[in-house]
Amino acid sequence: MSGIYVVYFSGYGHTQRVAESVAEGAQAALIAIDNNGDISAEDWERLNAADGIIFGAPTYMGSAPWQFKKFADASSKPWFARLWQDKVFGGFTNSASLNGDKQNTLIFFQTLAAQHGGIWVSLGVLPANTTAATREDINNLGGSAGPLVQSPSDAGADQIPAGDLATARQYGARVADITARLK
Repeated sequence: MSGIYVVYFSGYGHTQRVAESVAEGAQAALIAIDNNGDISAEDWERLNAADGIIFGAPTYMGSAPWQFKKFADASSKPWFARLWQDKVFGGFTNSASLNGDKQNTLIFFQTLAAQHGGIWVSLGVLPANTTAATREDINNLGGSAGPLVQSPSDAGADQIPAGDLATARQYGARVADITARLK
């Protein structure tokens, strides 16, 4: 096995920006799921050989979008052969709302990882939930399963709160650290 990959779908560029932050922290490579819900044969080979896989997708209507679900369904081939057994997994999501039912997407990712026999990495950071907390703080949205990111609906990816991107980078580093320890 070799390395960590962030496999993600991004509808409008926000999730791609978060994926880049996670990948930066994990020193991981990116694999983008295209608008048809596909990745290349070479990307499947990379995931099969990976030490760790981090899932990423926006939360649309309370869950991951169909493009990510198509990828997840296609992962039944490595599932059947147990090619992802005992890999380290993580995941992140974003939506325009502060909550936006993001937890449902992370639970979907955790279940997918568990079906593959994988080991899930939690965020491992206390929430920034005091009166002094700001959107610039790490884990301001209070995630525990993985980073929760808020992407304003009327702004580009450059307007994602710095604290959310810092949380994503820190999470990537955590996944990389745990992957290295388990390797």
